[in-house]
Amino acid sequence: MNFEESIIRAVEFMAISAKTAPKAKGSDYVGIKIITGQEIIELADAMVEYGPSVNKKDFDRDGENVRNSTAVLLLSLENPQVLGLNCGACGEDKCANLISKEGSEFTGPLCAWRLLDLGIALGSAVKTASMFNLDNRIMYRIGVVARKTGLMDGEIVIGIPVSATGKSIYYDR
Repeated sequence: MNFEESIIRAVEFMAISAKTAPKAKGSDYVGIKIITGQEIIELADAMVEYGPSVNKKDFDRDGENVRNSTAVLLLSLENPQVLGLNCGACGEDKCANLISKEGSEFTGPLCAWRLLDLGIALGSAVKTASMFNLDNRIMYRIGVVARKTGLMDGEIVIGIPVSATGKSIYYDR
């Protein structure tokens, strides 16, 4: 039985959950993209190549998980503005002092409240995946490569691959 269309529809509902997740001051800086088909293969290939090029492990393992997925939901923070609380959670006493710079994989530091917004969106998306009984896993490595290859813009990108098989491909790896 081929579940591909149903899985993609469920991932669309995951995207809706991420979009409607609560965000600080109601400001939405969460970017959303669904990839399927050839884009998945290209992302998987790039992940397999990336790990050895930077001497980091498990990009190949996670790349193979992506290759065997039906869809991947990408979430990002795109040009997130500081919340303006001067709370110090980012490491600076005043929001005006928070200056982000490009790191080796992501841009940072970022406003902690905007990172929480992304985390809540991720949690909402995987909650929806669970409601549809989709196997899934939040993966930082997907986001690194999606960002580096230009597949998704944003200061930080995270991926959620999904599949529906007899046993989850994302565990016991």
